[in-house]
Amino acid sequence: MSSVGESSRRKEGPEKLTGVAKYVDDYHLPNCLQGVTLRSSIARGVIKEIRFDPSYDWDSVVVATAKDIPGENYVYLIEVDQPLLVDREVHHAEEPILVLGHKDRAKAYEALSHIEVEYEPWDPVLTMEEALVGKRILYGDDNVFKRFEISKGDVEQGFKDADVIVSKEYRVPHQEQAYLENNGMAAWEEDDGTLVLMGSIQCPFYVHKAMLPLFAREPEKVRVIQATTGGGFGGKEEYPNMIAGHAALLALKAKRPVKMIYDRHEDMRATTKRHPARVRHRTGVTKDGALVAQDIDVLMDGGAYVTLSPVVLSRGILHASGPYECPNVRIVGRVIATNTPPNGAFRGFGAPQTLFAAELQMEAIASRLKMDPVSLRQTNLFRIGSITATGQTLRESVGAENVLDRVLSRSKFRQKKSQHARWNGSKTKPTWRGIGLATVFHGDGFTGSGEVFLRSRAGIELVHDGTLRIDAASTEIGQGTTSILAQIVADALDVPYDWIDVETPDTSKVPNSGPTVASRTCMVVGGLLHKAAKKLKKALVQAGANWPLTREALATSAARACGKKRSIDFVEQYRKPGDVTWDEETYRGDAYGVYSYAAMVVDLEIDKTTYEVTVRDVITAQDVGKAINPLLVEGQIIGGTAQALGYALLENTVVDDRGVMQNAQLTNYIIPTALDMPTMDVTIVEEPYSKGPFGAKGVGELPMDIPAPAVAAAIYDATGLFMAELPILPERLCQALHDSAQS
Repeated sequence: MSSVGESSRRKEGPEKLTGVAKYVDDYHLPNCLQGVTLRSSIARGVIKEIRFDPSYDWDSVVVATAKDIPGENYVYLIEVDQPLLVDREVHHAEEPILVLGHKDRAKAYEALSHIEVEYEPWDPVLTMEEALVGKRILYGDDNVFKRFEISKGDVEQGFKDADVIVSKEYRVPHQEQAYLENNGMAAWEEDDGTLVLMGSIQCPFYVHKAMLPLFAREPEKVRVIQATTGGGFGGKEEYPNMIAGHAALLALKAKRPVKMIYDRHEDMRATTKRHPARVRHRTGVTKDGALVAQDIDVLMDGGAYVTLSPVVLSRGILHASGPYECPNVRIVGRVIATNTPPNGAFRGFGAPQTLFAAELQMEAIASRLKMDPVSLRQTNLFRIGSITATGQTLRESVGAENVLDRVLSRSKFRQKKSQHARWNGSKTKPTWRGIGLATVFHGDGFTGSGEVFLRSRAGIELVHDGTLRIDAASTEIGQGTTSILAQIVADALDVPYDWIDVETPDTSKVPNSGPTVASRTCMVVGGLLHKAAKKLKKALVQAGANWPLTREALATSAARACGKKRSIDFVEQYRKPGDVTWDEETYRGDAYGVYSYAAMVVDLEIDKTTYEVTVRDVITAQDVGKAINPLLVEGQIIGGTAQALGYALLENTVVDDRGVMQNAQLTNYIIPTALDMPTMDVTIVEEPYSKGPFGAKGVGELPMDIPAPAVAAAIYDATGLFMAELPILPERLCQALHDSAQS
């Protein structure tokens, strides 16, 4: 009966493979309008007038503006600063001003060209540097959305005790999520007055909560359903609140269903991206490589509205010191306002930005000390009993040394390094070769008291005919959620995997198990379902069931357990483990219940004529606690690595003088293809976590954290160039080599 640890067939696989799965735009909605958005052409200013072409036939068009919003004009999230539609002041280019609908999508777009907006433009603030000057205040008194500080020990004394101090600055850019399916949402009102939203989403209850103040409705009068979703990577965490509000507003005004389906160009120009960041490190070490002081300053660009920036910054600073123990640490983080499209959730959620800097800083320290970068890491790596920057003692499931040992062995790191040195010593070779190393950690679940705040609930429904159904709001977005949750429940009940059904995430049918983010689904939601399954099994035993259980015996016992009810529910709610403590005010304590760990070696080659980088091999080991479905875990690691190699080498967001993305199509925003991918050697390491189901931790974000610094380290090994800014494009390498030769 064992399912956990096996690569069971994906629950949703056959439907996707055969084309039966229905994405939001596949649904036929009778009498449906196609919605489109009129967006601001300026970065900052005031709308003076909106003019509709009097010669155009507007009878077949439905137009909705901010004045049509029945409730409050804001998109609910952490703050209520972002309007659904601009009423007067514009804060970024591409900001939505009005929405309109027509039964023909092409004619809806045509109607947009017959609307003219007159503005009074104001000077925008387009960069973090401009915002820091503070001459034009966009938010608060200093343009800062949020500020955090972490403090451990005595940093100034630590620097006095250091033999060597290394200071460096690192920069990382926007990154586009580039999911397979663009953002899309449908909306309609049922006869009983229920507003229904269906779309490509990660977090149904986020959308549900956002609709209540917009439309002044009670919770039972709003229903949100996830359609089959073609990827998210964080880009469908909070942004669907916006497009859902637009579709719903049009549907209510038109009194008919509305679909809003973005094309790729609009999706890339107008929706959220990874936060750009500037990270400054000042590190004190002893001559033998022991860390004694870390002073780290993190600055992130939030864009025009707060969105999820505070929690992205929070996770960023909590990972900024890397997976290393240091007695004296100060980390200051700020996320700042600019007149650019808001940034938001993206796989890794702030950690890839700061871990790039942390790992490359280790390379800088090793170079300064003339020390082997492996030995430097081994000297400082987290172990059982290590204390993090927030004062958290690591008590269990610390796989940092294990993953590092695995990749060093499998990659033959030191042997390859010496081989590449001999290769690069020849002036006749057409390429440079380099090999680089990185180690990272990633906190699993919501930060600090986040899981307590969520109070997630998930359960299993036992139907009188013996049907077993998982009820949770956790969404399948390509990562295998439905499969791993079914495997956990199947093994907890000791029944076959195929017996477990999974309910569609629908806020009218499932409890709120929290958002599908933060590498929490398997560990947190799976943990709740594991407990619920144990309760269900006890009820079946009391109803006369014996194991091994047949399908007929299950049906008989289910009928007895249900009695006169059609079904009974076994629901669990999250409870904080007793040994986890966190102080939100001081940012001290257990930032996460547990961490996952990864190590990676990248072997690459650089063409001496074109400066193109070819990654030849990636060798990685990643500690996930327990691989519920090894094939899905390996897929997450390979997919995350591909995405992060794009972040490191290819993905270059070009913006104009309004802060708007100019290469907003996949012909010139370059992401890796199958032909760009290197050979990958993946080792799954299992350091079980006692509070995770069957020992499982998280895996979804961890692979995104590590490739960029490993690539930069390999480029340094190949060329001697310390490339501290992403992406490392051929032209930047060429310029750096030229500058190096001139100096």
